[in-house]
Amino acid sequence: MASYAVPLTIALLVLLLFLRVPVAFGILVAASCGMWMVAGLNVLLGVLETVPLSSVSNYEFITVPMFLMMAEFVIISGVADGIFTAAAAWVGRLRGGLAIATALAGAGFAAICHSSTASAATLSATSVPAMLRANYEPRLAFGVVAISGTLGMLIPPSVAMVLYGLIADVNLGRLFIAGVIPSVVVAFTIILTVMVLVRLDPARAPAAKVYSWAEKWRTLKVALPMVGLFLGVVGVIYSGVATPTEASALGAFGAFLIALGMKRLNWERTLQAAYNACKTTCMVLLVVMCAHVLAYFLVMTHVTEDLLGWVGGLGMPPWVLLVVIYAIYLVLGCFLDLAAMLVLTIPVVLPLIKSLGYDPVWFGIMVIVLGEVGMVTPPVGLNVFVVARVTKQPVSEVFKGVLPHVVAHLFAIALLTVWPALVLWLPGTMK
Repeated sequence: MASYAVPLTIALLVLLLFLRVPVAFGILVAASCGMWMVAGLNVLLGVLETVPLSSVSNYEFITVPMFLMMAEFVIISGVADGIFTAAAAWVGRLRGGLAIATALAGAGFAAICHSSTASAATLSATSVPAMLRANYEPRLAFGVVAISGTLGMLIPPSVAMVLYGLIADVNLGRLFIAGVIPSVVVAFTIILTVMVLVRLDPARAPAAKVYSWAEKWRTLKVALPMVGLFLGVVGVIYSGVATPTEASALGAFGAFLIALGMKRLNWERTLQAAYNACKTTCMVLLVVMCAHVLAYFLVMTHVTEDLLGWVGGLGMPPWVLLVVIYAIYLVLGCFLDLAAMLVLTIPVVLPLIKSLGYDPVWFGIMVIVLGEVGMVTPPVGLNVFVVARVTKQPVSEVFKGVLPHVVAHLFAIALLTVWPALVLWLPGTMK
């Protein structure tokens, strides 16, 4: 029975995911069954007794609830409208300016929200109506909103980075700073895609209202506190003044003060923010615990060692294997969310990546960018469904609108792969 443990475990896991069993429970059940077949009931019980505490006792886990609280207070403050208004005032006069403003607002909101679906929903409610009122092509509006929402996974400090860092045992500070330049590259890719689409067909995006300089400076009143919050959190990490854990607490407190200063905070909203942060934190911790059980099973069955030996015998160049890994992630992204992909693949793939000579920090950023593409590709494409639900539009229209951005993202992935220094240079300068 033990010799069939790996294929049976994989088959059971696929079946559970197909039946819509929550990812954490699917992994736990499948890995437990596989471990029972390989090592017996006593070993399984021993692992289940020790893993829950050992896997989540890391001090850095405090970053999860703190950054989530920061996001909740930012949402309560209602700054999304202000960020979009400020971006529209400064670039709206350009043809396609409102779509560019949406990308900038998505980057700004993602920097302190960390949730792709929340970013997509918020942008759908704010920027889509503004673009449609300005006679923008609906597909252009839907596509830029769906793809801009994915920036919540990449712009530091994101929960996706925390999850990868904890699973891969990578320094969170370096990982956060490594995401800065790729965030700029991806945001610029979205903007450039909009500009190309509008250049090919100017009717897609008419010129918008021209704002006076006084109006432009006035719009920054709401946006500047958020910019300050983001720069403060990332700045203290980069300078070494604070660890990511300490910076997360500073970020949560800063967001609390901003929401309080805007008079949007009351006792009920504060409790709701704490509840939402706790709920998501529990989900993340449960996923990590179950991932550790899966890791024990992989160690017992020598899956990683066998995979490394098999790959080493192929004699293929590292870049070819990397392209194959990318293709696997792109396919998985069509069916699984990023958290599920990280939990299922990193324990197996990361040792292979290291053996090929690639940096685990760089690879973490690349996986997150690949996960962005998965957020907008069928059949799952979670951000697409969020945009379609909020705007009450057919899902097919949103998918068609986001397709050019998917193609552009592949070019961005190629750029970050060919020049890994775009990812690794900035963390290399940290103190």
